[in-house]
Amino acid sequence: MSHLAIAPLLLPLLVGILLLFMRHLDIRVRRTVSVAAVFGQIGLALLLAGALSSGDILVYKLGNWAAPFGIVLVADALAAWMLLVTALLALFALLYACQGGDTQGRHFHVLFQLQLFGLNGAFLTGDLFNLFVFFEVLLLASYGLILHGGGRARVRAGLHYVVLNLAGSALFLIAVGTLYGVFGTLNMADLAVKVAATPAQEQGLARAAGLLLFTVFALKAALLPLYLWLPAAYANTSAPVAALFAIMTKVGVYSIIRVYSLVFGAEAGPLAHLIAPWLLPLALATLLVGMLGVLAATGLRQQATYLVVASVGSLLTAFALDSGAGIAASLYYLPHSTFAAAALFLLADVIASQRGKHADSFEPGPAMARAVLLGGLFFVTAIQVVGLPPLSGFLGKFLLLRAALEHPAAAGVMAVVLLGGLLGMIALARSGSLLFFRSMPLAEGESPPPAAPIAVALIPVVGLLLLGLAMTVFAGPLQVHVTNIAEQLSRPYLYVHAVLGGRI
Repeated sequence: MSHLAIAPLLLPLLVGILLLFMRHLDIRVRRTVSVAAVFGQIGLALLLAGALSSGDILVYKLGNWAAPFGIVLVADALAAWMLLVTALLALFALLYACQGGDTQGRHFHVLFQLQLFGLNGAFLTGDLFNLFVFFEVLLLASYGLILHGGGRARVRAGLHYVVLNLAGSALFLIAVGTLYGVFGTLNMADLAVKVAATPAQEQGLARAAGLLLFTVFALKAALLPLYLWLPAAYANTSAPVAALFAIMTKVGVYSIIRVYSLVFGAEAGPLAHLIAPWLLPLALATLLVGMLGVLAATGLRQQATYLVVASVGSLLTAFALDSGAGIAASLYYLPHSTFAAAALFLLADVIASQRGKHADSFEPGPAMARAVLLGGLFFVTAIQVVGLPPLSGFLGKFLLLRAALEHPAAAGVMAVVLLGGLLGMIALARSGSLLFFRSMPLAEGESPPPAAPIAVALIPVVGLLLLGLAMTVFAGPLQVHVTNIAEQLSRPYLYVHAVLGGRI
């Protein structure tokens, strides 16, 4: 039994505890420890991806209790992919926070590491109840992070975020309790076996529990109509936290992909394709509403939040195509959308620091210092986010549209995806022109806003954009990799056999 599968959990947990004991030390020491831990997580994710490259699935039995009686962690290619994306995103969000944002409140680095602990646990767990536990861990850490720095708008948005997620947690418990009552297990591999053999008298209750679980995941993913908590929460929190939270909705997306390909997938007998009638229409509506929000936004940070919503629509549209090509397109688009949204959150904060009282609002203001540099970075970020050639966003949308060709709703999918891209292009073109070209002369006696130093602040932004560029340069190998992940997901018996072995 390889201990590599549990290492991505132990590292952030132990470092978070260590940082709690180090809270009275100099902030530079805590920053060094926190950043080193994230580099360690990138290394662990790469090691895990390498160990799983041949198609193996690692199962870690806590206490050496065999599944389904004991708690198991399951590391397959999808989990390793999510761990790597999370660790890379965390590195640049943390580097930005280390420029001063981490001093605006208490225990930032402790909460940051616990957030990563919860995220990594959600990707690795093989049990629905422990998925609930890790959801709660990452949510508890996110409550502290989202309020970091204080302020009326931040507290109000954070309160809505907390209340809605607590309601989601209650529904999660009801759903897993119902599933346990019907099947006597919450181990996902064991559920995959038992759901396929659901007796007729239990099918209604099992279907209700499965749909309730989908509602919970839809809330976490910000799928229409359950996205209303996201725009205010993300737009009002600090920039590095918003950048890290770009992966939070992807936890909901991951949960939908995992549970509804493994437990309620094609081999689930009478409960097969449980969410198919609802997923594609909801995903397309989320994409369209998200892009309308981008068009109607009054500030750059608010615009970035609606781009996160739209990206969820694109990801779940690809998954809803119910094909290997669609899942592969979703898995390629996932890191692109995460890195691009995070880069826009950080860049919006840098732009706001240069505009004084106008911040990131779409209203004419005095000409910015370093407008050429910031405008150039905004242009590249906009191309990346909207999905224009030649960057990874374009490749992701191309893969999605190609996968849609074989689907009965191909015309509708293409129309919504292309219309969403057009709306995004119009909205970001308007944003760029308002921020960088429509400058307003200073009033008599008014001094220009101070030119804050930005060279160091732009390093994480450039780093995230370079990740998108790397996804373009290495698009061929990455497409092969995500196709292999999709093939593994399409054969759930591999996961079931790895976890249960001879108990099937």
